[in-house]
Amino acid sequence: MLSVFDTWQPAGTYRLVVDEEEIFGLSFLAYRRTATLLHTPAISVQRGRHQVVEVDPEELAAALDADVLASRPLEE
Repeated sequence: MLSVFDTWQPAGTYRLVVDEEEIFGLSFLAYRRTATLLHTPAISVQRGRHQVVEVDPEELAAALDADVLASRPLEE
């Protein structure tokens, strides 16, 4: 559950777009993230209202980590 949503989003594959801009003035090529955008509903859903929401990348990473932990089988 991400704070930008009022309800849980169903399991599925979602389109995630990370916008970045180049950081100029350095002696090497580097980029800064400017936005993390999540497209809903999941890619497999053909109907429904499509929207794009900006999500907190740290909150998204924590939610994905929690999902991985929850899907692991219990060890005896």
